[in-house]
Formats: sequence, structure tokens, C-alpha cells
Amino acid sequence: MKLKTRFAIMFAVIFVILAGLTYYLGWNITYWLASMGVDVDSAAFWIPFVVFAYGYLIGRLPLPSLLKPVFRLLKVLGSFYIFLMEIGLLLALAADAVGIVVGLAGYSVRDYAEVAGYVVWAIVVASLAVGSRNAWSPIVRTFDLEIDKRPKEGASRVWTVAVASDIHLGNVVGRRHLRRLVDRVNAMKPDLILLPGDVIDDSVEPFLRNRMSELLAEMKSTYGVYAVLGNHEYYGGHVDQYIEEMDRIGIRVMRDETAIVADALYVAGRKDKTAESADPNGRMPTAALLAGLDKSKPILLLDHQPTQFAEAAAAGADVLLSGHTHRGQFAPNHLFTRRLFELDWGYMLKEAMHVVVSSGFGSWGPPIRLGSRSEIIRLNIRLS
Repeated sequence: MKLKTRFAIMFAVIFVILAGLTYYLGWNITYWLASMGVDVDSAAFWIPFVVFAYGYLIGRLPLPSLLKPVFRLLKVLGSFYIFLMEIGLLLALAADAVGIVVGLAGYSVRDYAEVAGYVVWAIVVASLAVGSRNAWSPIVRTFDLEIDKRPKEGASRVWTVAVASDIHLGNVVGRRHLRRLVDRVNAMKPDLILLPGDVIDDSVEPFLRNRMSELLAEMKSTYGVYAVLGNHEYYGGHVDQYIEEMDRIGIRVMRDETAIVADALYVAGRKDKTAESADPNGRMPTAALLAGLDKSKPILLLDHQPTQFAEAAAAGADVLLSGHTHRGQFAPNHLFTRRLFELDWGYMLKEAMHVVVSSGFGSWGPPIRLGSRSEIIRLNIRLS
């Protein structure tokens, strides 16, 4: 109930803010068209523009089966507005500020507006092209980690671990991008595959309808695949159904659980922070989760949101793996994530614990990344 109330309040606030931003952007577009002598019918412009602006929200509403394909398309198209709204707002504010100076200097504001409009659209189109390439062309980032723990007799000293967070499988990120993940992960021939949350993007319906689990099941490693829940699995409201499907394909989703792998190392998985309000059982503190484990063995901890580093280090984790931030997904959002999190992307050593935060493989909302890349993490863990 708390989660539903929070969503209702959040939805109302977003609706109002979106209305103001949409009007401002729409006004700028119509002014630019007018500067070129284009007469725009108000209804013909504003009705489709508002539908486009609210498409992502409208597409999330529960609807009869007959209408679902149309609204899925609307959700996908509306997702691009999230990016266009942000970059459009920044560019429009800059252009309008210069326009005020131009007007005060005695020059023609309409002539300026025509030129400025073309410049703004050129930047938007270029950003869409670069951002799309960054979102759909994943790279593999490699981190070499050394843990001061001896391997058991006869066991390997080096483990190759593939990590993919924030895949966000749904109506936008689908089988084609998932195939890229499967192929690149399998090419590593990893000992272990870890998925630190947000495997699906809210609803489990497209994940099941498009049989994405069958493709996900093609990922192979020597010792299996482990995952944890992210905030988006909770937002979708089908956690049990999602876990059941993952279990069917042999991927264990850990909810405040630990597992011993080949009697050589531990994988520990925390519930997402969202569980504190969405799960009646809450979530277990890291110290309680890792209590009782044999600390002479390496402990790899999965926690979707990159928080509580000090607690994890004190509890005995050797490696902490997170995602969630997307590194802002598109600039300049990374300036905010950098301030919100102790580490919003990359690597840090917290006391004796290695922390790796991924910018994610998929994308939330529009498949656009600026200042970040779709990425898979390869960990080369050496025991000494």
C-alpha cells in the first residue's frame, strides 16, 4: 500500500511538471515555425504533441487486450520524449536567453529565432544519433581484482565473472539487444554470471510474451547464473511471477540469500532497497546476511543500488557489485548521480572491499545514452 501511495503522488507530481515543460517546449516550436512564416493550426499541433509527451505514462495504464499493441507503441515513442524534453529544455533555455540579449541589442528576434531553431534541431538530431549508438553498441569493461584469500586446495586462483546490470528487458529493450548480451557473455567463457538487478523493465508481460527468458537461458557459465531484484522488478508488481520464470530457466534470484559456489566462494544477494517499503518482510542488513559465512572464502555481494559501502565492507564482503544509476544515462544527469551516490559508476576500493558500479547494459525510457555506454563488466578475480 505504501508503494502504491508513493506511486500515485509521484505520478501526480510528474504529470504537473510535465505539463509545464511540454507547454514551454511546444511554445518554442510554434514560435520557431512562425518565424519562418509557417501558420500552425493549434489543435493540429498541440493534440499530437501532448499525446507524444504523455505517451510513456499513458502506455503504462492497464488496458483491454485489443488496445495493448497501440499503447505499447505509444509507450515506446513516448519514451523518446523523455530525452527530447530534457535536451530540448536545456537548448531552449540557452537559445531564449541569447534571444533576450539579441532583442535588447536592437536586432530582429524573429530572424534570430529562425537560425537558432535550425541549430537546436541539428544538435538534437546529432545527439539522437550518438546516443542511440552508445545505447545499442555495448562494450566490455574489464577490472582485475585481487583478493587476499587463499583458494582451497586444487581450486583455481583466478575466476572470470561476467556482470550485467540494468538490462531493462521490456517493450524498448528486447531480444535483439539481449542477443548482444548473450553472445558477448558467452564469448568470455565465464566461471560465473551475476545480474545485479533490473533485469526487466517494470512489467513482466513483454518478458514473457516475447520469450526473452528462453534467450536469457542461453547464457552459459561453469558455475551458473545468479541475480538479485532491482527497483524495477518491484515497480512492475510481478516479483513472484518473474522469479518463477527465472527459476524455470535455471537462474537463481536471491532475496537476502547466500550460496556457496564450488565450495570455493560465496555469492550473496540482497533485496533491493525498495523492499524496505514494498516488501512486508523488509530486507536484511548486510551484517546479518553475511553472518555465519566462512570469511576465509571470497564473498561477492550483489546489491542493486550502490549504497551502504561501509556496512558491506565491515560485514566482510570482498566485492560489492551494483548498478541502478546508469551514470545518469544521458548528460548532464551524471552530475546529479555523482552527488547522490558515493560511487555512481566505475571502481573504488572501500577499505579492503572492491566496489564496482556498472552503468548498465540496457536503458530506462529512451534507448539513448550520452556520456555513458551500454556495458558488460568482466571481472578477473585473482586469489592470493
